[in-house]
Amino acid sequence: MTPKSSSARPFLNRRLAEFGTTIFAEMSALAVKTGAINLGQGFPDTDGPEEIREAAVRALRDGRGNQYPPGPGVPELRTAVAAHQHRRYGLSYDPDTEVLVTAGATEAIAASLLALLEPGDEVVALEPYYDSYAACVAMAGGTRVPVTLRPGTTDGRAAFRLDLDELRDAITDRTRLLLLNTPHNPTGTVLTRDELAAIAELAVERDLLVVTDEVYEHLVFDTAEHIPLASFPGMRERTVTIGSAGKTYSFTGWKVGWITAAPALVTAVRSAKQYLTYVASGPFQYAVAEALALPDSYFAAYREDMRAKRDLLATGLEEAGFGVYRPAGTYFVTTDIRPLGESDGFAFCRTLPERAGVVAVPNAVFYDHREAGAPFVRFAFCKRNSVLEEAVRRLKTLTG
Repeated sequence: MTPKSSSARPFLNRRLAEFGTTIFAEMSALAVKTGAINLGQGFPDTDGPEEIREAAVRALRDGRGNQYPPGPGVPELRTAVAAHQHRRYGLSYDPDTEVLVTAGATEAIAASLLALLEPGDEVVALEPYYDSYAACVAMAGGTRVPVTLRPGTTDGRAAFRLDLDELRDAITDRTRLLLLNTPHNPTGTVLTRDELAAIAELAVERDLLVVTDEVYEHLVFDTAEHIPLASFPGMRERTVTIGSAGKTYSFTGWKVGWITAAPALVTAVRSAKQYLTYVASGPFQYAVAEALALPDSYFAAYREDMRAKRDLLATGLEEAGFGVYRPAGTYFVTTDIRPLGESDGFAFCRTLPERAGVVAVPNAVFYDHREAGAPFVRFAFCKRNSVLEEAVRRLKTLTG
């Protein structure tokens, strides 16, 4: 007999009651049902470097990682993460005490928030934000406080901007932690050196912890520059920096992420992480260790390829009548559907597969203030050029 849930006590923990099936699952299912081109969920439609895939095969055959790997991650990967942070940013981390491998960045976020928050703690995050942020804050018993990135211009280009005064005003005596994402999904904003310096000063002044999601660190375009917040004065000892192999090497299914932080912070996050997955992705950890050591030419070529895809899709969307926020980072383009005579992103995205054979994601799902995100829709451009070209051709039929 199936147990019944009383009206007074539903099965689902009340902290998660507001969260249903993720929009990515919903829209991907719609893509399968309709045969539409899926530009909703952010995964590439081609694999990453062949030599890295072969490194994973080699690890499997050699019996490395086929059993439980060490809880903090295999030494080779922790050493490679530390070397990457030093080579790219001049940040020195001890691979034994200041690096922790996780089951993708999603677990890194969850473990960090579960470890560092207590019920009632406030978390200030930049809105719109990746949907797992809100759920993880809720699971930890925290209270999320959104600071909204608002449409504006940067260097004459349409972009979403942070109001530093609004950020400062959001900090209260109950604020425990800032949760930042730069390069920012879904808007494509990359926080500038001056903005990051101001955030660092605020964190030090108010004695805040900071968790930074930097999974798109290698996807910055034009004049944008990715600068880890941990590199600013007073920030190394209070910042948990999150990285991921999935976005940089196009092996999203491997679910290999990591954090770098001071020993006390790593110890805290590991205490939560060990009761989530404990360990994951054994053989893939060895392959990612080799990937992190790829020459700078790999990262430059990858970035240039994605920049060209960005321009292909962004230009096509403009020609199709969308308002376009050409991103400074990530592999997503946010668009405004109001020039098409539309205003409801949810309704637009749910009918778009039938109308044009393309799937996108409504940005409103990333907002607490749903009305602020209502007219915006996100498209992913981490796809083959031929797929993007066909998607653009289809989208142009919206306006005849």
